[in-house]
Amino acid sequence: MARGVSPGARVMLSHVEIYVSDLERSAHFWDWLLGLLGYQPFQSWAEGRSWRRNGFYLVRVQAPYDHVGAGYHRRRIRLNHLAFTADDRNQVDQITEALRNRGGRLLYEERYPHAGGPDSDAVFNR
Repeated sequence: MARGVSPGARVMLSHVEIYVSDLERSAHFWDWLLGLLGYQPFQSWAEGRSWRRNGFYLVRVQAPYDHVGAGYHRRRIRLNHLAFTADDRNQVDQITEALRNRGGRLLYEERYPHAGGPDSDAVFNR
């Protein structure tokens, strides 16, 4: 528990910041997907873009060239995954079809739509 937060207090995720190797390519994809999910463009600057919805925002930042290598550094390109909530199964199907049409590389396609388990409808894109 973070210092100054009492047990049982409502804590909300503020934002996620991801460093990327190609900001323009990344922004092109995220503009499309986040738009489908109801996010709005929030900020844009030479090295980054952000989108927000309901007080939460997602930031994509161009990793400095000297941090695009192997080994750990907090500013290197990385994040395991992001999970978004869709409105319903129909929206998951629409996003899946759109990803296929856009040349998306789906993970666990053979288990679609239950790759996340029998009680969830999900699509995984890499």
